[in-house]
Amino acid sequence: MSDIDQLSINTLRFLAVDAVDKAKSGHPGAPLGCAPIAYLLFHKYMRHNPANSHWSDRDRFVLSNGHASALLYSVLHLSGYKVAISDLEQFRQYGSITPGHPERGDTDGVEVTTGPLGQGLAMSVGLAIAEKHLAAVYNQPGFDIVDHYTYGICGDGDLMEGISHEAASLAGTLGLGKLIFLYDDNLISLDGPTELSFTENVEKRFEAYHWHVQRVADGNDLDAISKAIEAAKAVKDKPSIIAVRTVIGYGSPIAGTNKVHGEALKPEEAIETKKNLGWPSDKFFYVPEDAAKNWGTIKDRGAEYEQKWNALFAEYKKKFPEQAAEYERTQAGKLKDGWEKSLPKFSTEKPVATRNAGNAVMNAFAKDVPELIGGAADLTASTKTILKEGGNFHVDPKGRNIWFGVREFGMCAAVNGMWAHGGLIPYGSTFFTFTDYCKSALRMAAIMHAHSLFIFTHDSIALGEDGPTHQPIEHLMMLRAVPFLTDFRPADANETVAVWRLALERKSPCFMALSRQDLPVLDPAKHDVYEGVKHGAYIVEQGSDSPDLLIVATGAELWASLDAAATLKKEGLTVRVVSMPSWKIFEEQSAEYKASIFPDHLPKLAVEAGSPIGWWKYVGRHGDVIGLERFGASAPGKVALEKLGFGVGSIVSRAKALVESAALAGK
Repeated sequence: MSDIDQLSINTLRFLAVDAVDKAKSGHPGAPLGCAPIAYLLFHKYMRHNPANSHWSDRDRFVLSNGHASALLYSVLHLSGYKVAISDLEQFRQYGSITPGHPERGDTDGVEVTTGPLGQGLAMSVGLAIAEKHLAAVYNQPGFDIVDHYTYGICGDGDLMEGISHEAASLAGTLGLGKLIFLYDDNLISLDGPTELSFTENVEKRFEAYHWHVQRVADGNDLDAISKAIEAAKAVKDKPSIIAVRTVIGYGSPIAGTNKVHGEALKPEEAIETKKNLGWPSDKFFYVPEDAAKNWGTIKDRGAEYEQKWNALFAEYKKKFPEQAAEYERTQAGKLKDGWEKSLPKFSTEKPVATRNAGNAVMNAFAKDVPELIGGAADLTASTKTILKEGGNFHVDPKGRNIWFGVREFGMCAAVNGMWAHGGLIPYGSTFFTFTDYCKSALRMAAIMHAHSLFIFTHDSIALGEDGPTHQPIEHLMMLRAVPFLTDFRPADANETVAVWRLALERKSPCFMALSRQDLPVLDPAKHDVYEGVKHGAYIVEQGSDSPDLLIVATGAELWASLDAAATLKKEGLTVRVVSMPSWKIFEEQSAEYKASIFPDHLPKLAVEAGSPIGWWKYVGRHGDVIGLERFGASAPGKVALEKLGFGVGSIVSRAKALVESAALAGK
């Protein structure tokens, strides 16, 4: 290792140490141990331009062990990204761009939000999928306008998490040759030596996943790490992992122990660490001039990389103008003008399950939204999410259908990575009850404001005979509670059309809860369904100018509610019926619109085959909710609905009781 390399690495180490010390909070161990790896990647191997962190053909870097964020912020500062020393000084402070774990959108150069261990690895798989697909779609002989790597660092904790198994297995199956991870193999986890909890042979494990596997014995041996990275890049048909034996907290008096993992060094420990590594102990956030010059060469090279690519793309644009225009449009996240004209309208002639309607909608606009790509967790035939003319990604990476396998969590995280890459609108699909497996990735999509789409079917106890294990109860309310995640539970095929249109237009994470069973269809001649769904809730049955009761429902329960309203009308009660396909969108409406849907004076009954928690906000404490506070039952769907209180008779009975109660209260 040359003197300038050593100086540059130690500069990186101690910026991170000083950031953690000033915050009195953070993780100094990994930055001290992994600084040589980060230096090599950013300084030598990555093609990136710090002056433009959004250059589309840049190499991507993901710090999966996001607790080592001080390392990432420090390397971004030294590389020339928009991270100043003053930002490092505000590490982990309110409103700073250097939060406790890396957050996309807060910090220039951060590709994805990481911290929940394993998800960075899984999102990196999504980034690599996106690169492989877009390269196949857009590259032409002599014009590799999509040609970059996804690099990452992961730790023992990442590899212990179950999602790492899902993601690594998928990556090997797909042969993602431009995915390279360096494993910080330091033998220490938060609780102590890894021999307490993590004794598997990681190298053999990844060989079994069809990865290219190497080991570097010394994390300070730049030549050995360099040779391993070069060898990984030479393997085109397999992802690569390089296990690097590092020393956590390298140079500190508590190096190699769990004491240096998750808390700031004591003042005397920080001083001793600096002395051990030949660093001035009286200087903080110190960047020696020679180190700054060496790190500064990254910015110059980065500008050259992008300039060469810009020249290549200019020629590409002349020779392939249509492809170039499409590339620019999708990279900008813009939908094709007039794409919505391809959306179908469903007639009332026959009932349609909303999962089937969803498939028809997807395939109707597929040619006009070529950036749509995704698949299901081994449930494509059930969730109806196949793009019929989309091709098979596994056979030809131009294909838009991905078989994610039974890997719900890994799938949803990969979808987030595909979005983070840019140029795609990705989706993943499974049964609604399995959002339990997906939840953390859905939350990450919301934190990142990702345009990730999640299509969940078999949305209630109406799925029937599979019983309580497969019948979602609490799932709607659970996901409605996630900030920035848009909920959609359409009541029919035409609401499903509107839901898909809004999901593409909103450019934010959305989930759809779609029915297994056939449902009647709202008459498009009588209802402006898109306009209604665009407001989150709308009136589908006026009842009268002064109805006796308001019933609000979502999904399939709208139809039982309409039938109940018809029955009540025969008995002299007029009912206004509201469809509410999206709580999130409804909450974005004006106070006047909300009041027009839920006027204060009307008694209100909510009907939804799921947990009732939350509905009281809309029906009021004098209203009523027909929901589920138990698990479902194995029975034909119609029987399950009837037995558990969602038949027309049950709704009529509860409606009458509510009207009577309101009349008594009025007296």
